[in-house]
Amino acid sequence: MSETPKRRRGDRRDAALLRETDALHFIMGIIYPHRADNEAYIAERIDLEPIKAYLAKKNVEGIEFKYTFFHVIVAALVKTITLRPKLNRFYANENYYQRNKVTAGFIIKKEFSDGSEEAVALLDAAPTDTVDTVHEEIRRRVYATRHEQKLNTTDNSMDILNKLPRFLSKAAIRFIRWLDRHGWCPDFLIGADPNYASVFLSNLGSIRLRSGYHHLTNWGTCSFFCVIGEKKWTPLYDQSGLVAMRETVDLGFTVDERIADGYYYSKSIRLFKHLLAHPELLELPFEQEVDYD
Repeated sequence: MSETPKRRRGDRRDAALLRETDALHFIMGIIYPHRADNEAYIAERIDLEPIKAYLAKKNVEGIEFKYTFFHVIVAALVKTITLRPKLNRFYANENYYQRNKVTAGFIIKKEFSDGSEEAVALLDAAPTDTVDTVHEEIRRRVYATRHEQKLNTTDNSMDILNKLPRFLSKAAIRFIRWLDRHGWCPDFLIGADPNYASVFLSNLGSIRLRSGYHHLTNWGTCSFFCVIGEKKWTPLYDQSGLVAMRETVDLGFTVDERIADGYYYSKSIRLFKHLLAHPELLELPFEQEVDYD
């Protein structure tokens, strides 16, 4: 296993400062300092038939927590980011950084009702992990959240701030935002905040909504947002011009255009779609290269 690089002056706890960058990437962080002002949107439609066949094999009789499309999509995104490391970069305080690890953030709803609370989760992925590791970690977090176990320090911190007098909580939040800009927020404040993830996912399909655009935020460091829409039947054409009805899902990606160029994003999306078309590749370690061109 490779050693973690020694932290140098200018590095953050969660990322290394990119010192040897081209002039464009150095200047862009200064003239375009806010993440939410640098959004690019990518829409993709995914044929779910290969994933459905894969899930039928994985969900053997008696399995308690079944594999789902969400698990496969999360694993495919994590493997894509692992193999395409520029996707794991971000700008903060006008500087350009490379994250130390790959993470995926998402929201867990305790139950499907109007008054149900939500909890945030941050999944850490090692280079040697696979779709089975992702499935087990999501199972653990969903079980803990729905059985009211406190795993998330971010939720706890927000509860404390919400109970303070308004003038104190506003002053505290302004100070926390200053800490965030410099990368000095302690873990007990940001904990498992998905806004610090490599990719933040929103599974709108689970609440029967279509995919669409979602903004990035200037809070945190996340430069990659994925919205998963509701499954639907779509007529798709093959190379011979024949049409067939296939179950599909629309995905929307909002990315920070400063961290990579269009060609890099295009090639990364091709890798991601190849993994969804061949989900058995997700059983290999995330760090293992894939031939997809």
